[in-house]
Amino acid sequence: MASKKSELIIKYQKDLQEKFNVNPDMDLLQKVTDGLGPSIYNRDSSTVSGSDSKELERVKNNFLIKKLGLTDGPGLMEAINEVIIQYGTSVRTKYRAVVYYQLTRHFSKESVYA
Repeated sequence: MASKKSELIIKYQKDLQEKFNVNPDMDLLQKVTDGLGPSIYNRDSSTVSGSDSKELERVKNNFLIKKLGLTDGPGLMEAINEVIIQYGTSVRTKYRAVVYYQLTRHFSKESVYA
């Protein structure tokens, strides 16, 4: 029987394939998911609200700047919005792990998870 985390990673993989037409690097996806810790099991914290500007600011500050070590600038929010649009504005459940995975790839910051 697959663990809850394994089931979630399979969901994330499916979203990346279907919504982004990406065949994900499963090792990186696993590490991004691990980096989120227990938040992946909470319905609210496991997703990103694409229409909540405070939430998108948190993604920028806590993930892009603090975790990936990027410098603040307009390009960060542009990248977040691009991922949200690619995910599909009508898709209500945007998994945080998928958004973070796409942002990690967008900024070529895979080395953070090495």
